[in-house]
Amino acid sequence: MSTISRTDPPAGVHSLWRLRGYLRPHALSLTVMAAASVAGVGLTIAIPLVTKALIDGPITDREIGPVLPLGLLALGLGILEAVLIFIRRWVQSNAVLGLETAMRHDLYERLQQLPMSFHTKWQSGQLLSRATTDLSAIRRFSGFGLLFLVINILQVTVVTGVLLHMYWPLGLVVAATAAPIVWLSMRFEKAYVVVSRRVQDEQGDLATRAEEGAVGIRVIKSFGRSAHVSEQYDAAARQLHATSMDKVRLSARFWTFLEVIPNLAVVVVLLLGAIGVGHGRLTPGELVAFITLMLSLVWPVSSLGVILAMAQEAMTSAARILEIFDTEPDIVSGTTEVAEPRGHLRFEHVDFAFPDAPDEPVLRDVNLDLAPGETVALVGATGSGKTILTGLVPRLYDVTGGRITIDGVDVRDLPLPHLRQLVATAFEEPTLFSMSARENLTLGRADAGEDEIASALDVAQAGFVHDLPWGLDTRVGEQGMALSGGQRQRLALARAVLARPRVLVLDDTLSALDVHTERLVEEALRRVLADTTGLVVAHRASTVLLADRVALLQDGTITHVGDHRVLLETVPEYRELLSAESLDPELELDPEAVEA
Repeated sequence: MSTISRTDPPAGVHSLWRLRGYLRPHALSLTVMAAASVAGVGLTIAIPLVTKALIDGPITDREIGPVLPLGLLALGLGILEAVLIFIRRWVQSNAVLGLETAMRHDLYERLQQLPMSFHTKWQSGQLLSRATTDLSAIRRFSGFGLLFLVINILQVTVVTGVLLHMYWPLGLVVAATAAPIVWLSMRFEKAYVVVSRRVQDEQGDLATRAEEGAVGIRVIKSFGRSAHVSEQYDAAARQLHATSMDKVRLSARFWTFLEVIPNLAVVVVLLLGAIGVGHGRLTPGELVAFITLMLSLVWPVSSLGVILAMAQEAMTSAARILEIFDTEPDIVSGTTEVAEPRGHLRFEHVDFAFPDAPDEPVLRDVNLDLAPGETVALVGATGSGKTILTGLVPRLYDVTGGRITIDGVDVRDLPLPHLRQLVATAFEEPTLFSMSARENLTLGRADAGEDEIASALDVAQAGFVHDLPWGLDTRVGEQGMALSGGQRQRLALARAVLARPRVLVLDDTLSALDVHTERLVEEALRRVLADTTGLVVAHRASTVLLADRVALLQDGTITHVGDHRVLLETVPEYRELLSAESLDPELELDPEAVEA
């Protein structure tokens, strides 16, 4: 979730100002759009003035000749206004859609740059709402609200000046309506910005619940908790509905007030104007033009509520998006590349603690040396820090003490793309994407050939992909839900092998495989690991046997490193751990059986 308080109003104006760079590529389009809009305001004023000339001239003098030219002039001005509106909307749509596309690209790119420490703190629904709802709010305001906010203010100002010039007493009536509108707008803005932020945050919470319900549907159904999860979703939806209704009520009161003021002003102007005509202070044409110009102000004034509401939503959205852009990655890419990588991996006095709990270290003084081409099995109880240790190698997290080196270069000094070409990781809980099996396989190496793909599938015993309806081109569904757990693990393992890394990290990758498949995979992995430095998290002796050496991780530190058989004979904790984790403890505790 966001760390920003839900009751604190965002620095909205500053947020939109800081996003001004997205408007620069569209400067020409915005200039054309503004020119067309200003010209439209001029035409809005010109047409009533032509009407005034028509009434006070040929109609009053009963002259037919000038009527046709003046009528055609008014018609031509009306057509020109319609053309300008078309041009403005066409240019406006292109510019605004381009702005939204650029922002969406940069936001997604930023999310990819931010480290795991960021993503573990934020709900996925909150990020999703920023990438969809918030960007749409900014687009709507940029494409409609911002333009009309400027144009309507300009129109009200110019028209009021014309009215004061035509007949100042009525002009003062029109000008006097600005005072209550400005006062109410300021009060509305302060209240609306808070409730708007609450609505947007609650939309993010609801999106998170919807996503979790979809991703976790198998668990929900298997435990028969559909009703319980639905109740939680309904409660969040009701909360969003209540907050949205607060927002609607606030807007309704403001918009109603804005609708009443212009209409009351029209009534007063009509009454006083009729009196002015009766006393000879106004001509009938001037009164008609005055009323027409006055009516042209009704929409700009009444629309102010909608525009201000859009402005507040856009400013809140901009502030929410800038929370992501303003987050500085705590994992920064280095600049030193390994010219001829061999895969020599060293952990030197490594410490790690999460930023939120710096006094509770997960890893303490970890020392481990993996020679090029050597495989080390990492064994430890649940919660001992195995997954964190493996995540430090590709810099999913950074060490808080000591260092990790590859071929003598600190991984923090390596460019991140280069590091993640050297290191490939397969996780216990594999992540597959809603794309084809081939695209999932080649995610780490897009230029892999068909023979290399076939070899990686053979190592991972993932030949099942050829039996899918469209083979490798079959889409595996979101999170790979169309596949079993073992199939997902094998496909993820094949993906890691296909990357041809110098360092291969396997985080208990074989846990979901049956004994027969596991044995086949292990036999093939031996050939791969012979040329690659391997760090393998293991819970079974059969997996341990893939390794040249075993490292025992206890309470965040490596206490023993050595041969599997020696550790079985000399370290009771190691023997007990394998016995507890094993499917076949008698086999794994019998060194002779293991050797056989």
